[in-house]
Amino acid sequence: MDKLKRVLSGRDAEEPSGLAEVIDSTSLGWGTRVKGFVACFAIGCLCSILGSCLLWIPKKGLILFAVFYTLGNIASIGSTLFLMGPMKQLKRMFEPTRLIATTVMLAGLALLFCILQFFAMAWYSISFIPYARDAVKKCVSVCLS
Repeated sequence: MDKLKRVLSGRDAEEPSGLAEVIDSTSLGWGTRVKGFVACFAIGCLCSILGSCLLWIPKKGLILFAVFYTLGNIASIGSTLFLMGPMKQLKRMFEPTRLIATTVMLAGLALLFCILQFFAMAWYSISFIPYARDAVKKCVSVCLS
């Protein structure tokens, strides 16, 4: 367990005892870090689930979804700051083992797919209205021409 604490705090090698004492006295304790991580991650998951549920509310659902889902993602990502600290996390985000996940998260692919899913749902919904798809196709072709 001590090795895990050293790795997560960025102290893989043994340090002189004076420096280790200074670092330990100015940072959060291990138990506090784990509690902060769990609490922040749980709040993030709860916000994301709540946002997904609020999507179905008429008129304001899309706005509520965007707000709560975004806050949930920020809280979930922020929860790892408790384990590593902000600067170490920023440095380690771009390591080869995390580069793909960081790129996907920062590139906004999740937002892109939410938008695509919205358009797919709209296209599916208008399929129940006679000639609605034809009307949309005509509007799009006129707008793009």
